Amino acid sequence: MDYTPVTPFRRPINAAILHYQAAAQQDLPPSGVNKWEALRELAAARIAFGLSDRDLSVLQALVSFHQATIVGGNHSETVVHPSNKAICERLNGMPCSTMRRHLANLVQTGFVVRRDSPNGKRYTRRYGDEKIAFGFDLAPLAQRFVEVCEAAEAVRAAEERYKRLRTTVSLMRRDLAGLVDYGRSLRPDRAIWDQASDLCVLTARDLRRKLDFAELQQMESALSEALNAIRDQLEPVQSQDMSTNEVTNEQHHQNSNKDSYDFEPRLEKAQGEGSASDPATALVAEGSTDEPVSVENNLPRIPLGLVLTACSEYRTYAERPVRHWHDLVRVADVIRPMMGVSPSAWDEAKQYMGPEEASVVILAMLERFGDIRSPGGYLRSLSAKAALGEFSCGPMIMALMKKDAA
Repeated sequence: MDYTPVTPFRRPINAAILHYQAAAQQDLPPSGVNKWEALRELAAARIAFGLSDRDLSVLQALVSFHQATIVGGNHSETVVHPSNKAICERLNGMPCSTMRRHLANLVQTGFVVRRDSPNGKRYTRRYGDEKIAFGFDLAPLAQRFVEVCEAAEAVRAAEERYKRLRTTVSLMRRDLAGLVDYGRSLRPDRAIWDQASDLCVLTARDLRRKLDFAELQQMESALSEALNAIRDQLEPVQSQDMSTNEVTNEQHHQNSNKDSYDFEPRLEKAQGEGSASDPATALVAEGSTDEPVSVENNLPRIPLGLVLTACSEYRTYAERPVRHWHDLVRVADVIRPMMGVSPSAWDEAKQYMGPEEASVVILAMLERFGDIRSPGGYLRSLSAKAALGEFSCGPMIMALMKKDAA
């Protein structure tokens, strides 16, 4: 036929229909497009084009009337001409009025183009070698395939970002709740615990509903600020320089173990049996408030900054700067399996030393890793000393400091 109609039969016309009618006159991709792949990509990107799942069901029914798998290419016939009854049968009995409504949306969004005959019927006619078909043109599926694929990728990327942010918010809320319980057991007089607890409750309530990306970002920001405030309360950064008197007065512990080296800690009495000459014990006995780390917290009696100065190898495995003791524990959890320390040995060390002091030991061992024959056995021997109250990580760090200064 010499003329291609652009207006539908006895239906209104608008700018969108004229635009997509003109776009449908463009050439089809030479290699064509797999119609089922085009449908899958369009299903992923349907929200970007204003389509519903029912719209796609109608489109899938129309595509099923196309005999070839490839739309375009050598198969230039892209017009299908099923009756309304046949379409509804393939839609499992969808009412005809509902089908026409979804079909109109497909035409309005440009994924189906009407090729109506003079009387509005759908049929094919042959004039010699020429075949003329009136019905629904599926050419836009092939012509807009690249556009649909790009939109589908953008939608998938946005969904992935949303899922990751929602997971992050959920984990931050859980950590905040755990730190609040821990903080209340240490310092029940602080008002910050009630504020953080209320934030946890509100966050858990909001996560039960569908949130947009901006709301999740606001929640992440609020949780991050609350976590940093609580960590500052639980683990204040130590700035005092460590006195060397304690190291000078300590007696060296001789050990015949071949895995013991010059940076092995020396014997210390248990905290409950310290002498009056022990600076840490003296501070507790006098009720002084100048003690660098509270004994009740079971934190190492050594500034975190001094540990980070003496140990530098850990930085290779740290994703973020170490600002608090809990950051050091996280890094030690990463390093421990790489050193060949078994989970049972690590759990034993944390039980007898405390997670923070055990992490300091891991970092110190990493500094002299080439000299330790059995890291797991060595850590167990130190855990046994800690169980008897005869261990402190301070001499290990001071030995590393002396080694660097030599």
